[in-house]
Amino acid sequence: MASEYRTAADGRALVLREDIEAAVRSLGVDAGDSLMVHCSLSKIGFVCGGAQVVVEALMHCVGADGTLMMPSQSWKNLDPSSGVHWQEPEEWYEAIRENWPAYDRRITPTNTMGAVAELFRTWPGTLRSGHPARSVAAWGRHAARLTEHHDVSDIFGESSPLGKFYALDGKILLVGVGYDKNTMLHLADVRADYPSKHDVEESSAMLVDGQRKWVSYRTLFVDGGDFEEIGAAFEKECPDAVRRTMLGNAELRLMRARLLVDFAVQWIERNRR
Repeated sequence: MASEYRTAADGRALVLREDIEAAVRSLGVDAGDSLMVHCSLSKIGFVCGGAQVVVEALMHCVGADGTLMMPSQSWKNLDPSSGVHWQEPEEWYEAIRENWPAYDRRITPTNTMGAVAELFRTWPGTLRSGHPARSVAAWGRHAARLTEHHDVSDIFGESSPLGKFYALDGKILLVGVGYDKNTMLHLADVRADYPSKHDVEESSAMLVDGQRKWVSYRTLFVDGGDFEEIGAAFEKECPDAVRRTMLGNAELRLMRARLLVDFAVQWIERNRR
């Protein structure tokens, strides 16, 4: 297709499935890889076929022996007093606690994970972990290993999908998003030692013996306010660790999960109070 027809008057790029595959492969994604993807579909431009062709292209890149993982968090299923229902009046909080649907990995929608992740969680063969608020979805060779036994009190720790993905020496692909969306950094938060680190009590609607229950559990306080700073420092201090290319209007960045997490642990211990 002639290049002059690939950009609209408003600046949006026309992106085809072949463009996605070429860009992802140019970064170093190979068949058999374990790949965690965070994607903003709208940032890419006009993707011909939308989220469907993004998922298809990513699956084709890693192949039948590879693995794809994406966040499928439903964090609205937390106690409203924690701020997740900030738009709603406080007098509704008790009604939310009593009536919010129990997490069901088959049907519970994602919250603000994007169109690609929302479609991916429903894709044939995709599995989803059991955490009521912080689940991931995975497809491929290691999908069962990554999604099984997601303990409510170990949201992002060693036994969580993130800890297992680190053990696989997987790669992280950011598509039109920043490090504030890079979920793997939460594993560094778990591993790091810093003075303000603390647990909190969270609650979610869950199915217990087939019945909806409002269940409370203790877990590490989720802190991602400095993730953009961590990412900027990582790219500055480890410039060869991040590979970049453009896909339409979006920047793609690829990095190894182990390199990022190991760097972030040290950064957090130096900088958080």
